[in-house]
Amino acid sequence: MARWCVPRGRTSTKGNGLDMEPEKRKMNLCRTSESDREWDCAISRTASRADSGSECRFLFQAMAALGVRQPCASSAVFRTQSPKWTSCIVPVTLNCRAQQRSCCPSRVCAICGTDSAENDTHAFKLQRRRSLVVSILLPLLPAIINSDPGSTASAAEEEAVRLEQIRAAVRKFVTKAKAAGVLRLVFHDAGPFNLATKQGGMNGSIVLELERPENQGLNRSIKVLSKVKAALEPDVEVSWADLIAVAGAEAVSICGGPKIDVQLGRLDSSLPDPEGQMPEETLTGSQLREAFQAKGFSTQELVALSGAHSVGGKGFGDPYTFDNIYYKILLDKPWLTKENETKMIGLDSDRALPEDEECLRWVNAYAQDQDLFFRDFTSAYMKLVDTGVRRL
Repeated sequence: MARWCVPRGRTSTKGNGLDMEPEKRKMNLCRTSESDREWDCAISRTASRADSGSECRFLFQAMAALGVRQPCASSAVFRTQSPKWTSCIVPVTLNCRAQQRSCCPSRVCAICGTDSAENDTHAFKLQRRRSLVVSILLPLLPAIINSDPGSTASAAEEEAVRLEQIRAAVRKFVTKAKAAGVLRLVFHDAGPFNLATKQGGMNGSIVLELERPENQGLNRSIKVLSKVKAALEPDVEVSWADLIAVAGAEAVSICGGPKIDVQLGRLDSSLPDPEGQMPEETLTGSQLREAFQAKGFSTQELVALSGAHSVGGKGFGDPYTFDNIYYKILLDKPWLTKENETKMIGLDSDRALPEDEECLRWVNAYAQDQDLFFRDFTSAYMKLVDTGVRRL
């Protein structure tokens, strides 16, 4: 178990072998291991930053490159409010604690070793290990120290602009009448994912699988999105996987559902997914739960995602409105009445949900609370389009 602590209250490093410019704000991170004490101090240095927030981000970037676990939000790194953090580089020797006290008089928590005799026992072995670690990690330091955190913000801004361009293009071609087909496309591209084999997922392979029986009719939605792709490229390049994920989210929003922010960067597969991985429409409630569990989805997520059937010609209210009427009709079970025997009201898999006790719990919850349905659908959708994804 490691404790992370931040020295504070000193603006100079005189006495520890490192001269610092006092106007620069630095940070020292000390780590102690209660298990083997293989590290007496983990020393990180950051360049000057405009505020403590950017200092933290820059430090965590360095920690990630060095393979050091970041502190949690409740740790001392986050609790410390002092803007004048001190940089401290202390050689790993038997008088480590004394030197640390000289450069870091006050601490958030205790650091380094607790017993000089024990340090003496391990000193030789630890020095050899640390020499090896330093020789491996030293070439990484220039990249860490000279990296620009501003580039991360710039990349995020560029992605946000690109996402809005894709959304705008989707809305030019995807109407309410086409929304159901586009949503179905999302489920049939991401649906073949298998948690055990890690195959499938949102990878655009659906364009190679249109001849399969379960994908009948999806070629129409592919033609619509082909127009979107042609309108975007070459100025805005977009993979099929990203385009389908964004188009599905926009289809929900176009029909009055929640706005779903989709992250970009998915790579397309050059091969079709294995066959026979889509859940069959004739499954019972318990079989559906097992099928979705094999893909990494809970019963709640299964029922929430099924709410996408509120749009389209499945007999669940207005075919162009995304709402919770789907669940209310499932509870009414109109297909059991004589006058509705010949009507098309949902698939067998839809009708199976209220017959399963675990699924029924969530059917009831969403029938009573549309906001809850919107929140849970958003979370489940984002998980669906990110599961098994290979990114740039």
